[in-house]
Amino acid sequence: MRHEEPETWRIKQEEQVEYIEEENEEPNHQEKQHACDQCGKMFLWASLLKKHLKVHAKKKPHSCHLCGESFLHLQSLKEHLQIKHTGVREYVCSECEKTFSSPSSLKLHERIHTGEKPYKCSHCDKRFSRLAHLKTHERIHTGEKPYKCSHCDKRFSDSTHLKRHERIHTGEKPYKCSNCDKRFSVSSSLKKHERIHTGEKPYKCSHCVWRFSHPSNLKKHERIHTGEKPYKCSHCDKRFSRLTHLKKHERIHTGEKPYTCSNCDKRFSQSSNLKKHERIHTGEKPYNCSHCDKRFSDFSSLKKHERLHTGEKPYKCSHCDKRFSRLAHLKTHERIHTGEKPYKCSHCDKRFSDSTHLKTHERIHTGEKPYKCSHCDKRFSVSSSLKTHERIHTGEKPYKCSHCDKRFRQKIELKTHERIHTG
Repeated sequence: MRHEEPETWRIKQEEQVEYIEEENEEPNHQEKQHACDQCGKMFLWASLLKKHLKVHAKKKPHSCHLCGESFLHLQSLKEHLQIKHTGVREYVCSECEKTFSSPSSLKLHERIHTGEKPYKCSHCDKRFSRLAHLKTHERIHTGEKPYKCSHCDKRFSDSTHLKRHERIHTGEKPYKCSNCDKRFSVSSSLKKHERIHTGEKPYKCSHCVWRFSHPSNLKKHERIHTGEKPYKCSHCDKRFSRLTHLKKHERIHTGEKPYTCSNCDKRFSQSSNLKKHERIHTGEKPYNCSHCDKRFSDFSSLKKHERLHTGEKPYKCSHCDKRFSRLAHLKTHERIHTGEKPYKCSHCDKRFSDSTHLKTHERIHTGEKPYKCSHCDKRFSVSSSLKTHERIHTGEKPYKCSHCDKRFRQKIELKTHERIHTG
């Protein structure tokens, strides 16, 4: 049993090889005088012992994956596979030692190393290393979908997409996370999920230091730098950098509201708006202002509020020098310049530049008056009209003349009065 450290042992072998090289290699009466101190084997010549010592001194890097036997040279492994495992896997890649059962399989594999792509698409310049990959690609051009789902009428251009789809029907989730009990129907979803546990972010932005756990997230991010907006609205000329943003926008045109509140019958076009709304029922206000004691049910409302304290106006008009604390206010303002009126009344042909004006207008058609006076039974379609009315009860006169001490309930009353002074 050897007790030396592997490195010490390796140095010993090298020293012994050097010593042997200096010896006289002439045979002495044809007796085997050269003994291996590792296994006791005797050799006639020092050169033979030297060759033999390499077996002990060197690690055998070439291992047979079928039986576990190791070899010093790749050629020895190849010979071993052909003799011992004929008909199993006898074709070895010269680059990485992977073994294959047929020369055609080996050839396909070797194209990974050589980069050879012999199959060219007849419709575009794309090339492929495998004929199967070319065929799948060409279906993009031809529109051919030969693989049909056995559960529904959906068709697919390749078998892997069909398999993934059919798991929706069967509920099969063959890919299990090794860190938790979560299961997935697609291997890529498992990989993406496992990065939550490992914290791995292999995809780095080429424009800044941000890293991402998934290539799709990197693509979305890089559009901030490039300004690319590949998703175009089918109802207007607006373009978007994300598909989700396009879908949200198109609901303005279609009026679709797929998200329903579980507490009341209100419907929403965006899931985030539903979440905000549901906090009205629960009373939850998880976001606290760092400048005062006010709390908010959503993060965006908190940010908007905090700008009252900081005076920050991050949104600048691209047509003039006006700045805004809210993106929605900027968008509404920019429509003055563009003349855009994306909000159409569902009762008549009138169009509006912002959704609040549309809502106010539609109440003319519906007769809805959601704002009720807290002092009497009067109701109003607009909150500003309610405020003006309530001043009759409270006696409040917030508008003061700049020329005298007179005060007024309404701004229009003040303006009429001030003309007495100005002429």
